[in-house]
Amino acid sequence: MVATGTQIQMKDDKPNLLEVVLSVFAAALGVQNSKNRERDFTHGSPIVFIVAGLIFTIIFVVTIVTIVHLVT
Repeated sequence: MVATGTQIQMKDDKPNLLEVVLSVFAAALGVQNSKNRERDFTHGSPIVFIVAGLIFTIIFVVTIVTIVHLVT
């Protein structure tokens, strides 16, 4: 949000890297709130979220496989 005088305007920028990472993590856990989801769908690029989701999935699978190999 940007405050200009007595009015508050919503920022129309694309989500930054931290916001994308947090959105992908929250969506993966199923706890994404509607405000962030709406921001992602209106201002975000689908390619950025697809790539971030793929990277998250690969890291998640590699982590699970590594934990299973360490335990067994």
